[in-house]
Amino acid sequence: MGEKVVAGPFDLSDRHRYRDKLRDCLTGLGRLLEEKRFDRPRNLMGLEIELNLVDGDGQPRMMNAQVLERIASKDFQTELAMFNLEVNIAPHRLGERVFDRLAEELRTSLAYADRKAGELDAGIVMIGILPTLDRDDLVSSNLSDVDRYTLLNDQIVAARGEDFKLDIDGVERLVCTSRSIAPEAACTSVQLHLQVTPDRFADVWNAAQAVSAAQIAVGANAPFLFGHELWRESRPPLFEQSTDTRPPELQAQGVRPRTWFGERWIDSAYDLFEENLRYYPALLPICDDEDPLRVLDEGGAPRLSELVLHNGTIYRWNRPVYEVVDEVPHLRVENRVLPAGPTVIDVVANAAFYYGLVRALAEEARPVWTKLPFEDAANNFEAACRYGIDARLRWPRRGRLGGVAEVDAVTLVREELLPLAAAGLDAWGVEPADRDLYLGVIEERCRRRTNGARWQAETFHAGLDKGLSRDAALAATTRRYRELMLTGEPVHGWPVGLPEPVPLGS
Repeated sequence: MGEKVVAGPFDLSDRHRYRDKLRDCLTGLGRLLEEKRFDRPRNLMGLEIELNLVDGDGQPRMMNAQVLERIASKDFQTELAMFNLEVNIAPHRLGERVFDRLAEELRTSLAYADRKAGELDAGIVMIGILPTLDRDDLVSSNLSDVDRYTLLNDQIVAARGEDFKLDIDGVERLVCTSRSIAPEAACTSVQLHLQVTPDRFADVWNAAQAVSAAQIAVGANAPFLFGHELWRESRPPLFEQSTDTRPPELQAQGVRPRTWFGERWIDSAYDLFEENLRYYPALLPICDDEDPLRVLDEGGAPRLSELVLHNGTIYRWNRPVYEVVDEVPHLRVENRVLPAGPTVIDVVANAAFYYGLVRALAEEARPVWTKLPFEDAANNFEAACRYGIDARLRWPRRGRLGGVAEVDAVTLVREELLPLAAAGLDAWGVEPADRDLYLGVIEERCRRRTNGARWQAETFHAGLDKGLSRDAALAATTRRYRELMLTGEPVHGWPVGLPEPVPLGS
């Protein structure tokens, strides 16, 4: 959710100074790119997962501070609301058995955290949106007690100037309002990081944008919000609407939202940071004492703190990241598309699919983004969010015919994207056993046409068919989801429906 910030009220001079500092930072970034001052290629990937805390009935538990105190690990942090946590996995070098190592680290970390949460009668659930969340759970009083969350909420509310309206029309329609950004906390995601050189950044970012729809189609895991069945992946519309600083008049004028897919393919990382300055006013105009151009003149690596902070308040689904580590700057593509869960093997399979696919597509002689209109990529993303594994996507035809055609997402993934992902993992040096295991999970989801969202929806409806109320069916679905999540079996193998209760005395 951004950098640690501490600040009081802002005045007009703060905003003027911050804008000037942003321009200096952007100039500094341009010089760094021209002078090739970035870290060498190291094939590093990283992973963050946002989590939910629940009680024994599957209801949200507002106690992340107490659970984090028990966990006592720097790998776990607070997130926006009191029922959220985040786990950060140290960077890994892509290659060999990296995905097996990643899976083992995740299993160990999550099992430990779940045991510690259990000491407080809580448990962890990896899921895109917790089905049992109620509107009363997502209010400003349930935001985590962290300065940056309070400040960000206050600034977005002030910029909006009125209540936030949520209007998501899916299987059912949800219309409601919120006085804060708290509904954003319902969105629990996986962030995949890939360190890249400046020369490769644009190709990797463009590839990540092109495949975002396929990621969602196979990985959707958020069909419910506030008791309503909405899109198969309801996080994107919820995130956009709950952080939208634009009143209706600015929306009608075409002003861009702060949660944004984008509008064009890029040629450089500079393009994205420059757009951030051109289109978006500052939410957190906090300046530090660094003079980035002087640091550059003296041969140092500027932190570009204002640019980094501003970038963190613009929620691209594939976000550029600038960071200085050991006095050397580097660039990353942060892929923010995927929901959390359902299990560790599902998360790692999604990661293997992504890293293999972007490697292969970024190195094609005639890249997909030279053949696919950006508007089609954006429409694909929305279609995948709406329909999940049943989506139909537009994709360039192979062979002499050329052009773009509509294709079933499952067919596209099985026939074209999985072979590309396999080739990409080979190029990273990933061992065949790792490659085949984790891409095999994606293949099985496609073969059975199931993912977390479909399992949730079918199990919920099975509960309704048994005579449960909506709330009871959602709670039962959440409890069953957690039971199956703890087995570690991938979601494509989960039995649909709710088990029959055991009779007393049996």
